Amino acid sequence: MSSGVNVVEEIIDVETADGPMAVSVKYPDDGRWHPTIAVFHDGPGMRESNHVFNRRLAAEGYRVVMPDLYHRHGRMLGWESSEATDETRAQTMKMLMSMTDDEIQSDMDDALAAIELGDDEKLGTIGFCLGARAIYRTLMRLPERFAVGATWHPSFLADDGDDSPHLTASGLAQPVYIGIGTADQVQSIEMHQPFFDAVASLPHVEVEIFEGADHGYTWPSHPNYHEVAATTSWVKTTALFAEHLPQS
Repeated sequence: MSSGVNVVEEIIDVETADGPMAVSVKYPDDGRWHPTIAVFHDGPGMRESNHVFNRRLAAEGYRVVMPDLYHRHGRMLGWESSEATDETRAQTMKMLMSMTDDEIQSDMDDALAAIELGDDEKLGTIGFCLGARAIYRTLMRLPERFAVGATWHPSFLADDGDDSPHLTASGLAQPVYIGIGTADQVQSIEMHQPFFDAVASLPHVEVEIFEGADHGYTWPSHPNYHEVAATTSWVKTTALFAEHLPQS
């Protein structure tokens, strides 16, 4: 498929234990079944940049599902870099740091429960920034359901906690692509090195380092957009999805 495919875009409202949550769902307008990709958004929240990316991914032949992880603070809160102020940055950080792993996983579970999934249907997942930790938790928690994952400019894959992802990363069974830049000081390579060391011996996990790329290199509207990193990550990720989530 290609970007010329018409894409259906929906926002559905899902009930959670913490109130209503908006879920973005996008899929090709062709009446066919398509594999599902679960997307975990990054720190700035749900915004047009996410929708542009998800629309593009849907046009490749996927149903793309992204829950609003900030729903406990309001409906579909998110800001582009051009809209960010000191106030919105402080609000974003407050919302980001208030979330727990369990809440994020529960949000995705509720989002996926609201759409029709086959009993044996295999899913993929992708996350940006904080979404890296979320895709890791999902892959480890639901290995029979999730077949493949990817994360770009990751955050929080290694910390001092007893449940830090790097402590169990050597047991990651699914293929995963990870892209990170040398200029990223928000969540640097050094900060993630314990995780990268843990997966270094796994042939199905690729960690790709982009010279000069910074945090948030994905988004064309962001000052940190890095064309080589974004394009290469797209090609590698979509190839991985196509290999492990065949179309009907």
